[in-house]
Parts: sequence; C-alpha cells; structure tokens
Amino acid sequence: MFDYPKLVVIEEQGLRDGLQNETKLVSTEKKLEIIDALVDAGVKRIQIASFVNPETIPQMADAERLCAGLKKHDDVVHSVLVLNPKGIQRAAGAGVPHVTASISASNTHSQRNAGMPLNEARRQLSEMIVIGKKSGLTIRGGIQCVFGCRYEGKIDSNTVMDMLKEQLDQGVDEIELADTTGMADPRAVQEICGSARSLAADKPVYLHLHDTEGKGLANALAALQVGITHFDSAFGGMGGCPFVLGASGNIATEDLVFMLEQMGIETGINASKIAAVSRSLEDFFKRRFSGKMHHLLNRNDIEIIR
Repeated sequence: MFDYPKLVVIEEQGLRDGLQNETKLVSTEKKLEIIDALVDAGVKRIQIASFVNPETIPQMADAERLCAGLKKHDDVVHSVLVLNPKGIQRAAGAGVPHVTASISASNTHSQRNAGMPLNEARRQLSEMIVIGKKSGLTIRGGIQCVFGCRYEGKIDSNTVMDMLKEQLDQGVDEIELADTTGMADPRAVQEICGSARSLAADKPVYLHLHDTEGKGLANALAALQVGITHFDSAFGGMGGCPFVLGASGNIATEDLVFMLEQMGIETGINASKIAAVSRSLEDFFKRRFSGKMHHLLNRNDIEIIR
C-alpha cells in the first residue's frame, strides 16, 4: 500500500499554457472573467500569462493589461511564465509577485522555444534569478522537456539533475519539472521525481504533465506514489507548446481533481465548476477538448457513479 497525501496543490495553467496555441484571440476582459470563475471554483494558484514576444505568441500580448485588471485575493497566487531577463523585468514592472523562470533541458527545443542554445539559456536563467530576487519576487525554477524531446529523444537524467541543482543553489523558491512533450512514463516519473524531491529538500516540486501519449493521469498517480504533492494542469485538457512536434494539451484540471477526490485526496477545487469553465470555452472555440470529466460532470442526463 502507498502512503498517499491527504492534500494536493494544483496550479491552473489554462490561461497560459491552455491558450497560447489558440489562434482565436481571447480578450483581456474574458480572461479576467475566467480567472474569477477559477477563484470561485476554489483554485488558489493560477498562472495567468507569459511575458514573451507577442509576435511569437499573440495570445499573450495583453499580459500587462491582464495583470493590471486582476482582483486581489489574499489566498490566491497569480503567477506568470518568463523565459529571459526581459520577460522577468516586464513581470516585475507589472507587479506580479510570483514568476516561473523556465528553460529547456533540450538544446533543440531551447533554440526553438526561447531562441537560444541551452548553455545561453542557463546563463540567462542565472541572470533572471538575480533580477527576480532584487525585485522581491517569489521564483519557481523550471526545467522543460525533462522526460524527452521530440527532436532529440531521451534527455539524460544527469543533465536534468545538474540543472535542478544549479537552480536550487541559485536560490529558487520552488521547482517545476515539465513533461513538455508528453513523453513521460510512470517509471521515469518515479525515478526522476524521487531524485528531484531529495535534491529539493523542503522546497515544493511541481510536476507539469501533458497527455500527448495518453499517460497523463497514470504519470500523476506514479508521482503521487513517490511523494509529489504539487501539480500543474489546465481546464479541459487545453494547451501545448507551439514549438513541439505533435504537441497536445495538459492533463485536464477537472480530470485530475475528480481522480484525486475518488482517492480521498483533497484539493479544495470544485471539479464541476472547472468543468463548466471548460464547456464554456469549448463553445467559444467551437471545438471539443481532450479532457474527459467536463463532458460528464453536471450533465443532468448522466449519472456519475463514484
């Protein structure tokens, strides 16, 4: 028997990862409405945007306006993703208290996603951390393509651990391991997450999972079994990196919450309310998302048997 946690923390990334691949632009006002709905559903951590080149990711062009329109809640953390020093300077200027400074473990993905080779990305991350600390920001370090790259294949776990130790030594407050390409499997998740937890000591380790190969929830379960209690997800299973071949969405927030509830693990999030957000966005984008539970929860004609 596994010693499962009593509580899991989930960061909702639908506003950032979920929308970044969408060509139909979502207005700032609608994004703020979505954030309000997420808070009403009990979400306490929301990644709302990324400070990146708007010509590359047009959906994120309103990041400053979005930050300016946020309602403040003492128990809700709003965060943004940054990929370079300019991004973290913009985030600090926008008054965001929490940033994820993330780089890729894959040299090819780093060049496509951030426009720089891995060695330069590592150098710039050090600079980002210095800027963030001087600005009083809480910094979550991040490593992308931890479990594999569609261009390079398997990523050496020693490289991942070296990058992780480097970020921890530089003083990040949290860490994120991202299965950017959805290539993770349960055994790899347990091996890498187990090592990461040991290195991180008392600092939270977040696992960012994509469901490209249909193993997302299996990987989440495997992570739970080695003590991971912090996860990223996106409503409806939206998301995907624009610079990854065959990219698909994150694990769906409502799917993850529903599974955890069935296991007796608390999240503080109302899965039915998240499902309502997902259905409304399906209507907006006029397409069906990959998640499962938003098609079932709150449907009068379907009875959910627990």
